[in-house]
Amino acid sequence: MRIVACLNGDRRPGSHPALPVSPEQILADARAAVDAGADEIHVHPRDRAGAESLEPQAVAPLLRLLRAELPDVPVSVTTALSAEPDPVRRYDLVQRWSALPDAASVNLHEPGSIEVARLLIDRRVDVEAGVWTAEAARILVASGLADEFARVLVEPMQAATEDALANASAIDGVLDRAGLELPRLLHGRDRTAWPVLDTAVAAGRDGRIGREDTLRDPDDNEAEGNAGLVALATTRTSAAA
Repeated sequence: MRIVACLNGDRRPGSHPALPVSPEQILADARAAVDAGADEIHVHPRDRAGAESLEPQAVAPLLRLLRAELPDVPVSVTTALSAEPDPVRRYDLVQRWSALPDAASVNLHEPGSIEVARLLIDRRVDVEAGVWTAEAARILVASGLADEFARVLVEPMQAATEDALANASAIDGVLDRAGLELPRLLHGRDRTAWPVLDTAVAAGRDGRIGREDTLRDPDDNEAEGNAGLVALATTRTSAAA
């Protein structure tokens, strides 16, 4: 089982004083998370004001810094509309990236998702299909690109654990019936982050943890940074081995 450290997500800088937003902060958190056991890094690039950005001048310096300092660690970035609400402009920005990540996540329920996925595939970037619902899973199956994606991110966003796991099961059902054999990473959000991670561990799936998914530890105390969250996750995976 691989653990992806999701360092910041779409959280605003004020949501936590230690949320990494600058390239230097992201690098420091990435290095600490890898030292704690993370296998990969997922990040939402930020502009100088700390807002999410897909602008080439925000993406390229961050990727170059991470590649220089952590050359053996795969890095994925977001393409979510939370970072650029206009689907047409998002496509243009991604097309103009001068430095490319190892992978990029594309939320299939968002307008323009298949076009961005095809662009990334053409640029030889691994594409992770962000699937939040069974309907999004059906979009993946019908896209004609399913075999070209690198991984499915099963991402139930329900607030209650029971509902999140039921949604994840419905997503799996669509993918299973279609015979889609792509690797699947399973993760939750906020209060469901740890129960859903435990479900991923029990199923032998890849999982992820970090400040994007939760600011708290399994006992509902404020977590000690991304490295602390990763260390807790790797302890759980080791115990299940």
